[in-house]
Amino acid sequence: MPDKSVEPQRLYRQIAKQIQDLIKSGEFAVGSRLPAERDLATQLSVSRPSVREALIALEVEGVIEVRTGSGIYVKSLGQSSHSKSNYLNTPAEWGPLEVMRARLFIEAEMAALAAEYASPADIKAMSAALKGMEKDAKAGRIPRDNDIAFHMAIANACANSVMQDTLKLYLQARNGPLFERLGDYFESPASWVSAIAEHHEVLAAIQAHDSQGARKTMQKHLRQAHKRFSASWRSAPSRA
Repeated sequence: MPDKSVEPQRLYRQIAKQIQDLIKSGEFAVGSRLPAERDLATQLSVSRPSVREALIALEVEGVIEVRTGSGIYVKSLGQSSHSKSNYLNTPAEWGPLEVMRARLFIEAEMAALAAEYASPADIKAMSAALKGMEKDAKAGRIPRDNDIAFHMAIANACANSVMQDTLKLYLQARNGPLFERLGDYFESPASWVSAIAEHHEVLAAIQAHDSQGARKTMQKHLRQAHKRFSASWRSAPSRA
């Protein structure tokens, strides 16, 4: 009988399964409030970002309910592990915060290379995308498409197809249900104002052909983005 390939399960999915097992065992009863993220992280011996991703997955699955300003409550025992609609049994999706940590490394170097090699056309594309972000934000729209265009313009300036393809995969992950749900909580007009200001710093360094400055400003931007998405649930704006 041929060997059957088994896809490694993402860490956040393993954690989500542990939490769901605790719910099914009765340790966390339906209707009760879960411990705080830091306490769950300590109890399960994992990082808080991984717990955050696991909780988002459980919310998508309908097992828990996040009440901003109040806490996270057990909503149901979850579906049968044999259910085809069980999100945790679908093909693995990258965790949002995991993606953002990976982007920190590759995009910092992309920005440094862009500062060295960007053509006037590349700079123009970055500027146009940034202006589009400002226009979207002013109109009350989430400027996600122009944000993607800005980061891809930097990647294109590197003239490296492997970097371009890698970043495309990272950015495509933003269309997944976990990323979208996390954005529902932590993306707001105020957060995008901060992000746009950080983009201006990146662009200024690239225009000045300052590789080290471009690297540092991109690192700052992505660290701040990760911080925004890792904020306390109590600070998240209500989706109501």
